[in-house]
Amino acid sequence: MPELPEVETVMRGLETVLTGQRIAQVRLARANLRFPFPADFARRIEGRQVLRLMRRAKYILAYLEGGDVLILHLGMSGRFTIIDGKGRMQALGEFYDESTPPDGGQGPHDHVVFTREDGLRIVYTDPRRFGLMDLIDETGLAGHKLLAGIGVEPLGNEFDAPYLAEAFRGKKAPLKAALLDQTLIAGLGNIYVCEALHRAGLSPKRRAGSLVKKKGYDPRLEDLVRHIRAILKEAIAAGGSTLRDFIQPQGEKGSFQQVFAVYDREGEKCRKKRCGGTVRRIVQSGRSTFYCPRCQK
Repeated sequence: MPELPEVETVMRGLETVLTGQRIAQVRLARANLRFPFPADFARRIEGRQVLRLMRRAKYILAYLEGGDVLILHLGMSGRFTIIDGKGRMQALGEFYDESTPPDGGQGPHDHVVFTREDGLRIVYTDPRRFGLMDLIDETGLAGHKLLAGIGVEPLGNEFDAPYLAEAFRGKKAPLKAALLDQTLIAGLGNIYVCEALHRAGLSPKRRAGSLVKKKGYDPRLEDLVRHIRAILKEAIAAGGSTLRDFIQPQGEKGSFQQVFAVYDREGEKCRKKRCGGTVRRIVQSGRSTFYCPRCQK
């Protein structure tokens, strides 16, 4: 599933073509994605101007005039493609799965087409249909079933070592599992947690609560917060990570995978200077974890 940097990349791409624009038409090729579309979905969007976009965890939120908010989630294989009046395309996200390219909004996996007043189309393509779209009044956004209970943003001001210390206090869960808990931290995913733990020199297997003391916390929590922020910012700047066929709005592939230190590098040498360890893969909660047992304690 696309993680925070990839979703942020797509959101920024959509901003360039939707903010301040009016949606003239919405065409639905089917009645549902992962869930059915809301009643009158197309009618409630058509004729509305898009005021702004933002990301919350792994969701994209498009605020419409009149007070409604369009909630978008890419699922495993969702992507948006911009098609101008001359048929030229720009892909806004294809992270993990090679799929049939959009056919101007008429292909078998092109499920939703948003058309601007000037004819430019934004096509949502999703072969697996694990993505979703919902439409809700802004006043109910915080309590929406998809967003209620989501933790702090890892790039926001609330995310710091004292916050992590309180979140981890008494937790017996492995450190990696605690960091992936979306009720604690919004949007962190498998790739970037593995990379951040490696930079911080912390084992993904250690108990999260072991970093919390009766008074205060292990200073390595400060390092962990710093590395999480840095890795996310670096990945966003690189356009995300391309594991198969993700393409940025500018037509370039995300490049952060070129500097992976541990993720997907099982059996290779650790990239930390003077470490000499070998990257190992284990399974935690059904997910692959990559780490160096020599320098991560």
